[in-house]
Amino acid sequence: MGTGGGRGSEGGRGGDGAALIGWRRCHSAPGPLPLPPPPPGRARPGPAAATAMWLPLAALALVLARAVLWRSRSARFFLKMFLFHGWVLLLALLALPLCALRGRDVENMRILRGLLQHVKHLYGIRMAVRGAQHFPPRQPYVVVSNHQSSLDLLGMMEVLPDRCVPIAKRELLYMGAVGAACWLGGIIFIDRKRTHDAISVMAEAAHTMLSQDVRVWVFPEGTRNHGGSMLPFKRGAFHLAVQAQVPVVPIVISSYQHFYSKQERRFTAGQCVIQVLPPLPTQGLGPADVPALTERVRGAMLQAFDALSAELSPTAPPPAPQ
Repeated sequence: MGTGGGRGSEGGRGGDGAALIGWRRCHSAPGPLPLPPPPPGRARPGPAAATAMWLPLAALALVLARAVLWRSRSARFFLKMFLFHGWVLLLALLALPLCALRGRDVENMRILRGLLQHVKHLYGIRMAVRGAQHFPPRQPYVVVSNHQSSLDLLGMMEVLPDRCVPIAKRELLYMGAVGAACWLGGIIFIDRKRTHDAISVMAEAAHTMLSQDVRVWVFPEGTRNHGGSMLPFKRGAFHLAVQAQVPVVPIVISSYQHFYSKQERRFTAGQCVIQVLPPLPTQGLGPADVPALTERVRGAMLQAFDALSAELSPTAPPPAPQ
């Protein structure tokens, strides 16, 4: 009896254990389900296969982009101008740490000039400088130059004398890295909308020229002129030269019309000539002489500009053999 009861008790405990195990299996959290095997014949593509799928699409996109650029002169023009300004911005970023070592200093213009002089080669623009011997040696002076487009930056860097800084509109100062690089280069900023401030800046520039042996570059037209000629000159640069009693050095950049035209959306390779004219002295002149000096300089520059335009025109006859 005792033995049979013991066995029955053990059997009961065994049955309870099996039931507990079953309950745990039913109420335990399910494990992660195995992923189904891929269907036969449809293996997942690897990286090489994915690249092979996208390459034809990328090639097609490049072909279409090239076709659009080939057929659309406007598209080529805007792309080239976008790359031009983007490249100038990149060069300004590169110049910042180099110029910051010296702080705001006119000698930083050497760094900016060195970084920008290669840009003309990227666009196939051949530049020639004539009359560089007309720069007065070892003295301050005021450079006046015609202003056609943002490409004037290339001509300026091609001929920019040592210790020479441009006078620019104040808005340029707020153009991010470009404005910061210009400020570090010692460029003089004026607010053209505030006449009193502009006069004060010019007076300060005259003092800086004489005390620090600085040359100043001014675009007397005041704005870009895409018309293939010259606008009337403003007199600020000539007042500056007369006030400081320093010479005026006219520089003429030939017309871009045969390779660049904003109105026609045309930008191709071409040739540009930068002509430095003989300096005009201002010793002994006063404010009353400024209007006549302005017209005299403009007349000489316009004559040189027309001569260069005729020389570089595609329809101009070839030069006579020597």
